[in-house]
Amino acid sequence: MMDMNTTPLIDVMLVLLIMFIITIPIQTHAVKVDLPVNSKNNTPVVNTEKNKVGIDAAGTVTWNGSPVDEVTLRQYLDQTAAMNPEPELHFQPAPDAKYAKVDETLAVIKRSAVSKLGFIGNEQYRNDF
Repeated sequence: MMDMNTTPLIDVMLVLLIMFIITIPIQTHAVKVDLPVNSKNNTPVVNTEKNKVGIDAAGTVTWNGSPVDEVTLRQYLDQTAAMNPEPELHFQPAPDAKYAKVDETLAVIKRSAVSKLGFIGNEQYRNDF
């Protein structure tokens, strides 16, 4: 019995693989980032005793009553974690807030180094069960 010589087949396959790799266009991913503009009069300050993160029914995340995005929220959380003593963080989502937004916000809080987190407003769910 004669064995089939696969060396030419492997050579052809390698050449085809190299040709496919060369012809694939280079993927360039551009992420557009809107950088914040410094404004001295409307920045919510980080309170040294307690801060409140809230989520309303529309999915807007607020820091001490002022709407913030995830990046700004993370910056405020990092500022509070660096304080000594660390202020309390109160988390209060609205009863009709979407679970996905609450979960995303809790993930941002968890990734920061905040150790004093409390859920407030849980009494609104007392009669639901």
